[in-house]
Amino acid sequence: MMPRYLISFDTDTLPSLECDVLVAGSGVAGLSTALMLSRFCNVMLVTKSDLQVSTTRVAQGGIAAVIDEHDSKQSHVSDTLVAGAGLCDPEATAVLVDEGPARVLELLERYNAEFDCTDGKLDLSKEGGHSRARVVHAKGDATGLEVETALGKALSKDPRVKVMEHGFLVDVLLEDGACRGAIVADRKRKTLMTVWSKATVLALGGMGEAYLVTTNPPVCTGDGVALAFRAGARVSDVEFVQFHPTALHIPEEPKFLISEALRGDGAYLVDVEGERIMVGHHPLAELAPRDIVVARMVEVMKEQQVNHLYLDVRHMDPERAKRRFPTIYDHCLQAGIDMTRRRIPVSPAAHYMSGGVVTDLWGQTDIPRLYACGEVACTGVHGANRLASNSLLEGLVFARRIGAHIEEWMDGRPTGPGKACAFSRKAEKSMVSGDLLRGNLREVMLDHVGMVRSERSLREARDFLVQNIEVLDADYLDADGMELKNMFTLSCLITTAAMKRRESRGCHRRRDFPDPDDWNWRKHIDMRMVAGELKVETRPQPSKPPWELKLPKLQEA
Repeated sequence: MMPRYLISFDTDTLPSLECDVLVAGSGVAGLSTALMLSRFCNVMLVTKSDLQVSTTRVAQGGIAAVIDEHDSKQSHVSDTLVAGAGLCDPEATAVLVDEGPARVLELLERYNAEFDCTDGKLDLSKEGGHSRARVVHAKGDATGLEVETALGKALSKDPRVKVMEHGFLVDVLLEDGACRGAIVADRKRKTLMTVWSKATVLALGGMGEAYLVTTNPPVCTGDGVALAFRAGARVSDVEFVQFHPTALHIPEEPKFLISEALRGDGAYLVDVEGERIMVGHHPLAELAPRDIVVARMVEVMKEQQVNHLYLDVRHMDPERAKRRFPTIYDHCLQAGIDMTRRRIPVSPAAHYMSGGVVTDLWGQTDIPRLYACGEVACTGVHGANRLASNSLLEGLVFARRIGAHIEEWMDGRPTGPGKACAFSRKAEKSMVSGDLLRGNLREVMLDHVGMVRSERSLREARDFLVQNIEVLDADYLDADGMELKNMFTLSCLITTAAMKRRESRGCHRRRDFPDPDDWNWRKHIDMRMVAGELKVETRPQPSKPPWELKLPKLQEA
């Protein structure tokens, strides 16, 4: 039996705030959504750390969009579908690609983002899985920082957006089946409050912290997926956890990401002997989709009994490498590695969840007036493996669509408080230290539900989760404890889905089922909580090509 709420509360006695729309999260998805909504309503943006802490900030590569006159939207769609290994939703993919260029233009013209240009034209790079150079970038390899800064500056001047830093979204509240706000914990004051709203948008980012080795900041604990699941929303495709092939292999946490754009510029992925490992293994060599590169790396590391490989840029022009990748060059230099003279040690690290809370083309979840955007959402555009630089694009495109959809039904009447809601249970005291369990959980997920899985490893992970399931009933009143519960819940979902999918597809690789099985498994694994129990269903993926579909169009402002 899984509890509906993280903690006991009574909204009748808690202090409360009201807003038109509550947005949770301060990455590209949260910031974009808040700015779109503020054009016609009052917004409260809640973020559980400082406003600037998010995975957007450390995103290096860029934003994929069809801007070059020699490129085509059909090519971008095709590249996305190929990378997604048969599970991308063609409608959502077409929407992403069709509306992407307008969102990039909006960043330039409305928010004054400064992207790299050559001779007055946007400088476009090529990344893994892309058939053409279509990735816009900023300051060489600091695109996420530039995007977040541009959006953050606009937000700071917007009187209709109120920001609450260090606010932890505990659980959403439902009234007559629709979302009416949330319970929020103020981490600094260590108090609870109710935020009543007409709509709530989850933009809480990823879940890399569930794994011992990750490129994500520590705030990425899967809170959005876990709380939506507790409320009864569908989650899907959570078994597809993407490991980035090239994280800097030195003792640091989180792992520093070595952008795929470095390989796009000509870097070689080599073994301990200096031999390129992707040549002859895939037509795109180092620029194969990430799941294929990671699978090959795991194979080579096992053969050579090593725990890392190398990126070699020594054949490239050193001055261009420093100028094009200043962030990577400086970070490596601080670690004692001059990448123009020495090979860069790299190994895979947990990076991105392709699945999440299921939404439609307007960002709506199964629960009326609850929306999801960014990595927390499963829009269908990533399938079994996200194409490089489609993630920032997804946040921008679907933030705009969420804003457009809410504007259609939003009225000018005050929000008003919802019905009083009380939840009380006899909480058990955990017999295990939260910090210890968190460390053990992350280690188990990496070792048993990581890059390559098997029936045996997944059973061992499941046994660990069953043995420690009492943590979900433990009395943790601090945000760290609530994060642990969310990580534990998400780990249960990932493990369950990985056990059920008896094939290898995209980011999900099984030693005991090494091949894809389209006949039985070209389908999604949907999970939801019903009466405290986990309900698992499968949903076939339609195969109609996007040009045969009628797509709902967004009217540009």
